[in-house]
Amino acid sequence: MIDALNILSTLVLGIYAGSLLTEAMILVPYWRRMKPAEFFGLHSSLGPSLFRYFAPLTTAAVVLAIAAAALNRGENLAWLVTAILCLSALIIFFVYFNKANKSFADHSLKDGELAQELTRWASWHWLRTTIIIIALAGSIVGHILEQAV
Repeated sequence: MIDALNILSTLVLGIYAGSLLTEAMILVPYWRRMKPAEFFGLHSSLGPSLFRYFAPLTTAAVVLAIAAAALNRGENLAWLVTAILCLSALIIFFVYFNKANKSFADHSLKDGELAQELTRWASWHWLRTTIIIIALAGSIVGHILEQAV
C-alpha cells in the first residue's frame, strides 16, 4: 500500500508542477499583456475555473505528500522534505494569493495598479512553482532511496 501511495503522490505532484508551470509560462504572460478591462473581464470567468482546478489538485498534492511522509515514518527523509515543501506552497496561497485573487475578482484594484500587482503575482507564482518542482524532485528521490534499501 505504501508503494502505491508514494507513486500516487509523485504522479499528483507531477500534474501539479506541470499545471503551475503551464500557468506561469502561458497564462501569466498573456494576462500581463492585456488591458485592465480585458483582464478583469476575463478573470471574472476564468478565475473561478482556475480555482476549481487548482484547489482540489493542491489539496490532493499536500494530503498525499503528508500521508507519504507519515507512512514512511522518517525512514526516508525525502518524503518528509516533500511534505514540508508542499505545505509551504499551500501557506503561500493563504499568505498572498487568496487576497490577490480576491482583488482581481472584486476589481478592488485600480486599473493603474494592475500591472504592478500582476508582476508581484507572477513573482509569487514562480516561487510556488519552484517549490513544487523541488517537491516533485524530492518525491522522485524518495523512490530512488526506497530502491536503495
